[in-house]
Amino acid sequence: MPTYLSQLLPAPLDVNSRWSPLLLMTASGFAGLGYQIVWTQQCALWLGHESAAVLAVVTAFFGGLGLGALAIGPRIERSRHPVRWYAAAEVVVALWSLLLALLMSPFSGWLLDLTGTQPSPVWQWTVAFCGTFVLLLPATAAMGATLPAMERVTARLHSEGRSIAALYAANTCGAVIGVLAAAFWLLPELGLARTAAICIALNLLCAGVALAALPHSIETIQHPIQFASSAGRGLQARLAFTGLLGIGYEVLVVRVLSQVSEDTVYTFAMLLAVYLVGSALGAAAYQRWLSRFGDREKLTDRLLCALAATCLLGTASLWASERFKAVLLESMGTNVMTGIGAEAALALAAFGLPTLVMGALFSLLCARASTSGISFGCSLGLNTLGAALAPLLFGVWLTPLLGAKSVLLSIAGGYLMLTAKPSWLKPMVWLPAGLASALAVWAPPLTFVDVPAGGHIVSYREGAMAAVSVVEDANGVARLRINNRQQEGSSSSLLVDARQALLPVLLHPAPQRVLFLGLGTGMTASSAAEDPSLQVDAVELLPEVIEASQYFRQRVFAGEASSRMHTMKADARRYVRSSRQHYDVIVSDNFHPARSGSGSLYTVEHFQAVRGRLADDGVFCQWLPLHQLDLGTLRSIVQSFIAAYPAGSAMFASNSLETPVLGLIGRKDDAAFNVESTHDRLAQTALPRSPADFGIEDEFALFGSFVAGPKALARFAGNAATNTDDHPVVAYRAPRITYAPESLPRDRLIALLHELSIEPAEIVAKTDVDWQRRLIAYWAARNRYLEAGKDVHPAANVRDMLAQVREPLLSVLRISPDFRPAYDPLLRMALAFADMDAVAARSLLTELARIQPRRSEAELALSQIAGAPS
Repeated sequence: MPTYLSQLLPAPLDVNSRWSPLLLMTASGFAGLGYQIVWTQQCALWLGHESAAVLAVVTAFFGGLGLGALAIGPRIERSRHPVRWYAAAEVVVALWSLLLALLMSPFSGWLLDLTGTQPSPVWQWTVAFCGTFVLLLPATAAMGATLPAMERVTARLHSEGRSIAALYAANTCGAVIGVLAAAFWLLPELGLARTAAICIALNLLCAGVALAALPHSIETIQHPIQFASSAGRGLQARLAFTGLLGIGYEVLVVRVLSQVSEDTVYTFAMLLAVYLVGSALGAAAYQRWLSRFGDREKLTDRLLCALAATCLLGTASLWASERFKAVLLESMGTNVMTGIGAEAALALAAFGLPTLVMGALFSLLCARASTSGISFGCSLGLNTLGAALAPLLFGVWLTPLLGAKSVLLSIAGGYLMLTAKPSWLKPMVWLPAGLASALAVWAPPLTFVDVPAGGHIVSYREGAMAAVSVVEDANGVARLRINNRQQEGSSSSLLVDARQALLPVLLHPAPQRVLFLGLGTGMTASSAAEDPSLQVDAVELLPEVIEASQYFRQRVFAGEASSRMHTMKADARRYVRSSRQHYDVIVSDNFHPARSGSGSLYTVEHFQAVRGRLADDGVFCQWLPLHQLDLGTLRSIVQSFIAAYPAGSAMFASNSLETPVLGLIGRKDDAAFNVESTHDRLAQTALPRSPADFGIEDEFALFGSFVAGPKALARFAGNAATNTDDHPVVAYRAPRITYAPESLPRDRLIALLHELSIEPAEIVAKTDVDWQRRLIAYWAARNRYLEAGKDVHPAANVRDMLAQVREPLLSVLRISPDFRPAYDPLLRMALAFADMDAVAARSLLTELARIQPRRSEAELALSQIAGAPS
């Protein structure tokens, strides 16, 4: 607690009484923001996206605070026992929060059913905002009464007039500590329920200390007239609109910086903490230096103009944020702390000055309202109700409609409109107005899209939850990105994308209905929909991604949109919990675990819900981006998976060293796979392109992709923490590698290989010994192939490349002649090398034919070389 805060309360109090209100409001603020972080995480589980949960919880929080202050504030103002009101409010917050621990899960389930599997945008946001508001209302309304009650306790002590500034500063200071403690310590270590329990204990402690340390009875004061005069109504309007514009500015800055920052749970915590610090310091600064300013109307106009100007400066800093972050990381080095510190610096540049003025302006307006006969409860209620409208107005409606730049500039203009009309012709008004106009005309849009040299932006859409772009490079390769940070695939990745569909689909003996959780470019789901025997459902949360995926499907699949593919705008978690449809195969996309809301797709509860959507012999595949995962986080995900699928196994989507993807495979019946039925599936597939075109030539290529059985997965998981809805360890652990990768993806892949093992009997039903021997050899060759690839470096020509890989790949084929990924590149290089050195080419082809006599390609190439003119 800063020492100066105690000096803001006058001297007549004894030492304990001087400190008690400030300490109580600090503790209460800690608990309040601790709850907000907890409830945001819990609501994200049924809302589907953390940014949606942030908007809904902020609205519910401010709406409840506003209603509580308006409804209870007048009663507190008339009461002789405000301490009892304060204690009762803290107890209500504690009791309802305790009740939420029991009600949150069933209530969320009811809201899931109410929302439906494919809600319209209007219905989805209505349920999200209204449901969250009702769920949290008793607690948030009681929170809204605590500050007016404590102000009433200390009102008699202010000989120069009543002021909420000191208490507001202390409360906000506590909120800062609560945000940081919850995000960086409590939630990662203790989980949601135990963090909420600590906040509950703080509420009860505050109630007890208040009753013990503060006077129970004070003199009554005349009940204020809520709508005393036109001046009073003007102040009320300013209170409401400054709340609306202040939170609107916060929502917009957070949204823009999500395209520059890493957009993790720590990003939001730092942005919120900086916003709150500025507000607290502004309130303290007002009480210390501005509260005795003579002409308060003039001071109000000056602060409004200063707020408009600082919001414009903060907005201007956003255009430089990408470069500013790069300079900071270059100078400080790259690690977790510098990564989070750089994000804090971006927040300080955008929020520092504006929030300082916001805190001072709010304190000034509350003091002016008090002298006009308006209670602090009414002032606080109007301000927070205005704030409650901001997420819906600015985040959901205006930003997708107008863009972040226009909305941010309009917020600055809104502050100028709140000044008194005589001030409109003064420089302090028209200078910021001129700057806003200049930025509107000449500044580029506030969009961040990395475009490679020679490339261009194909499309860009700003939605309610994220910005989605498609960028094409100079070679014509298009990439889909979310918030410019998260790449969702490219037009050149059909091989791997198709394998992520075909591998799990081919494992099922006779699939009819397949579900894909996550769409991305749409190429994975579209590859499955090429099979006329399949009915494919694809679920995607962001409508902008669905729209962008059309571009990729038109390019890769020649514009043919299969009638067998049904794309649904829905949240993956919500869909599997509320749908009644069962599926033969469910494939979950490789969601980046550190990004907003993605960690909840790797919890035990979600994996169990997916199991409930599987048919009796259904297959589930959860793809994991190893290039975006550290092994510690992977252990927790595996631990969570095997809790739902004890007989689960793992496979590689491809043999890529740069972007390795691991699939966790589970079956509803926990049975092993049948080799004969798989052989028949491969032979009788109705796909227009053979599975062999995607590296799945036979059952060895299919089952050879497996890398671990249930025993190895259990050993690998060890005693790692399970990722659950209550203890979301993945969301808090995964960002570490995002901020500062400690190793290369290929190094993590090889390290993983060394920890895993597999036996044929773990994944396939009884087969003959020779088949098992060939499969074991295939796995050994695959591992040797990956380890050999780790040491291969780019070469200038075929000769140099062949010199590097000839012997390593031949040694792989000697382990398993069935391992085609080693055979094919050698065959291609031999053909390319024939014109330069026919002798060396024939030597390589002869060796290939000797090692793998079952394949005719090498013999055919030899005959072609022999028949070619010399």
